[in-house]
Amino acid sequence: MTTGNMNHSSVTEFILLGFSLSQDKRFYLFTIFLVIYLLTLMANVMIIILVYSDLRLHSPMYMLLGNFSFLEICYTAVTVPKMLSDLIGGNKSISVAGCITQYHFFSLCAATEHFLLVIMAYDRYVAICYPLHYGGIMSNAFCLKLILSCWLISAVSLTIPALSVSELNFCGPNIIDHFFCEFNPLLKLSCTDTYVVQFIFNCLSWIIIMGCLMCIAVSYTNIIVTVINIPSNYGKRKAFSTCASHLLVVGIFYGTVIFIYLRPTVDSPFHQNKFVSVFYIVVTPMLNPIIYSFKNESLRKAAVNLIERITAHTSERDI
Repeated sequence: MTTGNMNHSSVTEFILLGFSLSQDKRFYLFTIFLVIYLLTLMANVMIIILVYSDLRLHSPMYMLLGNFSFLEICYTAVTVPKMLSDLIGGNKSISVAGCITQYHFFSLCAATEHFLLVIMAYDRYVAICYPLHYGGIMSNAFCLKLILSCWLISAVSLTIPALSVSELNFCGPNIIDHFFCEFNPLLKLSCTDTYVVQFIFNCLSWIIIMGCLMCIAVSYTNIIVTVINIPSNYGKRKAFSTCASHLLVVGIFYGTVIFIYLRPTVDSPFHQNKFVSVFYIVVTPMLNPIIYSFKNESLRKAAVNLIERITAHTSERDI
C-alpha cells in the first residue's frame, strides 16, 4: 500500500484525536456507540439471513436490499471498531499505511453505496412504471450483474485518487482532528503539493454524488408522473409506500454526504464535521434496516416465519 514517495515520509503513524472528552464521558460514548454498532450488525445480518432463507424474497428488490445490508456492515466495520478502541483505550495511533488503507476501503464503500442507491431507484422505477415488463427487465441474473457493476465501477473510479494518496509524503505534524482517516484531514497533513490530488478528488466527488443523485431524481420524477395517473387512491398509496423507505434512506444519506463533501473543506476546521460524520457512519447504518423493516410487510412476515421455524425445530429437538 505504501510505495514510492511514502518511503521518504518522516511520519510513520498518525494520532486520531477523536473526541476531546473526559474519561467518564468517553466511556458513556463508547457504550452508546458499541450498542449502536451491535444493533447495526444484528439488524443487517438479520436482513441478509431473511433474504437468503426465504424463497419468496429471492427477487431483485430483496437481492438489492440484502447487498445493501452487506455494504452497511462493511461500511461500519472500516471505521467503528477503531473508533471504539480509541474511546476506551489510551493508544489513538494508527500507522500511515493503516490510515491510508482505512481511507481507501471507506471510499470504496461510500462510492458503492451511491451506485447501489441508483440501482434501487431504477428497480422501483421499472416496478411502478413498467409493472408488466418488470420480470423480463429486472431478472435475478441482471440484478446480480448490476450489483457486481456497482462494486467494480467504484473500485475502478477510485484507482487514481487511491494511488495519488498512497504517494503523498507526511513530514509532520501527525495529528488528525477526526475519529477516522478521511481524505481532507490526510491532505492537510501532507508536505506534498496536493493541488492535483485535491482537484481529482473534488471532480470525482461531484461526478459520483451529483451524477447518482440526478439519476435517482430522474427515476422518481417518472415514478411520480406514473403514480399521479393511477386512477385509484389505493393504487397510489401502494405505489408510494414501495418507494417511501428508499426515499427516506436517500434523503438521510445524501443530506449528510453533500454537507461534508460538496464544499471546500481542506482549510476548514474538521471538528465541525465530526457530528455529521458520526451520524452517517454510526447512526445511519443502524437506521436503514429499521426503516426498510418497518415499511416492508414481506420482510416482517419472513422474520415471523423464521422465528416460527426455529421455535418448531427447537421444540422437536427437545421432544
